[in-house]
Amino acid sequence: MMASIVDELEPIFNPRSIAVIGASDNPAKLGYHCMKSLKESGLQSIYPINPRSLEIWGFPAYPALREVHQEIDLAIVIVPASAVPSAIEECARKGIKGIVLMTGGFREAEDPERAELQDEIASLAVKSGIRVLGPNTFGFVNLSVHLNASFTPEFLATRRGNISLLSQSGGVCHLLSPLLMESEKVIGFSKIVGLGNRCNLDFPDMLEYLAADPETRVILMYLEGIDDARRLIEVARRVAPQKPIVAFKSGKTTTADRAAYSHTGSLAGKHEVYLAAFRQAGILLASDFEELLDMAKALSLSFPPRGNRAAILSAQAGLGMVGSDLCDAEGLALARFNAETMERIHELLPPLSHRANPIDFGPAWYDWETSKRLVQVVLADPNVDALLFLSAYASANEPVIRALAAVLKEEIEARRKPILTCFPAPLGIWEERVKLEESGIPVYATPERAARALRGLVRYGDIVGQSCTR
Repeated sequence: MMASIVDELEPIFNPRSIAVIGASDNPAKLGYHCMKSLKESGLQSIYPINPRSLEIWGFPAYPALREVHQEIDLAIVIVPASAVPSAIEECARKGIKGIVLMTGGFREAEDPERAELQDEIASLAVKSGIRVLGPNTFGFVNLSVHLNASFTPEFLATRRGNISLLSQSGGVCHLLSPLLMESEKVIGFSKIVGLGNRCNLDFPDMLEYLAADPETRVILMYLEGIDDARRLIEVARRVAPQKPIVAFKSGKTTTADRAAYSHTGSLAGKHEVYLAAFRQAGILLASDFEELLDMAKALSLSFPPRGNRAAILSAQAGLGMVGSDLCDAEGLALARFNAETMERIHELLPPLSHRANPIDFGPAWYDWETSKRLVQVVLADPNVDALLFLSAYASANEPVIRALAAVLKEEIEARRKPILTCFPAPLGIWEERVKLEESGIPVYATPERAARALRGLVRYGDIVGQSCTR
């Protein structure tokens, strides 16, 4: 009976013991930083392999893997490329089932001999039944079990959450983790995985693994090139209705295509063709890293609406008009309020206010009770699927925001309609925003970002709905 992908990858992502082949006590070596990462992870069964050291980061060092008599689940390999085949053979003899291969200089080097070397190690790995993450990878982080199997110890400071990131580029992982830490207080990562050159562990394998992972709710992908697009599309089509997949693909130009090959050894291919195939597979598309994280936040905290009809409430008329334009640009429909809702709005708002959708609170903004009732009336309308709530910063607004935050939290529980907000403020001000996100209401810095995130929720609702009708 064939092992499931979860069983095959368990020794990598949840290892009981790790050998580091190429461990070092020299800070100028990656093997030093990798050992530091593992030491700070708190794992006790770590076996550094280095014939010139007796001890590394407090762990006894071994001259060769065969000298370790304990069972080992995972090997991290950081040796010269020419020494990798023999390292894999040693791992096979030891019965190791997972390797993180940090060594570079394979197919990405644009040298036929280097490409042949990668083919050789792939063949060895398959023959030995070993899954290899890499080569040319920074490693991975599994925050669910407090494990940092990378050469960057600082990754353990990343906030734990339910978002998992798959990336061909280690640099992108090193970019997105700090970005999330700087800008977000609630969401975080479950797993951060650098796939590198994808020897025999590729995006489809990881999608299947994360689909079964209880710690992952949202899957992010950064892709440069794809070797087996058909399999990726087939797997994504199965996984997407279970868990949202958001992708950002580079390689729009011929120059970027060549750069992708020299980076991870994959041709980027025709960009527009890939994007069309991704859409058909149910993969949500981000146009940049900011949108990737914004959609991840919405999908992590909130839920898809029943349709695409949005109501906009704004404390300032300008934001409402911007929001209206954005909804149209993003393929969202402005909800048409029914007669009962319009009657209630006219009772609550003075004539000077804009009382159609988008609604401008006008002078009623500082009347807390009126503002609260207006939110309740709009969300009760059956023609409204979701709410965009927009307000700029002013110190006089803070008491209003505090009062409205309470009613927004009550309404999202009662109505089950997603609410996305724009509440920009200086750092340390309006901490009510954190409480909103803890209640499942994402907060964004601009109306544009909130509208694009809502579009992502709507599109994911369509994906789930289409899968139910197949």
